[in-house]
Amino acid sequence: MTEDIKTLNKIEIANLLPHREPMLLIDELKNIKHLKSATAIMNVKKNSFYVNGHFPDNPVMPGVLIVEAFGQAAAALTAHGIDKKEYENKLVFLMSVEKARFRNPVIPNCTLELEIEAIRSHGRVWKYKGEAFVEGKRMADAQWSATIVDKNN
Repeated sequence: MTEDIKTLNKIEIANLLPHREPMLLIDELKNIKHLKSATAIMNVKKNSFYVNGHFPDNPVMPGVLIVEAFGQAAAALTAHGIDKKEYENKLVFLMSVEKARFRNPVIPNCTLELEIEAIRSHGRVWKYKGEAFVEGKRMADAQWSATIVDKNN
């Protein structure tokens, strides 16, 4: 088990996840409750890779990227919480997405706060739920499952 830290910065998150720019979406993981919950911060910038094409005159963050950010936040929470030797040479893969709802458009130049919670785990399979907010307004929510797999498979 790793030491419980209240906040992880982007470099520490990158040390837990295989994602790299531009696909490393999470900038910070805070309010970490060991293997239970956390709040991820994603700074949605006007120069984000999707802005020029989605949609040029009225940019909106694609919902699928909100789901990806949920998944990255959950993977970082889990990777941070389990024994380092157990997670060595492992990856967390998204298995399913359920009940995804996109309630309001997320536009550039905002901070997206993703409140995630691990609902249950069974072996290498984990189930999570999350809600995404901008300035306290709910933008999206979803449930999803992920599994921990060997890196070479």
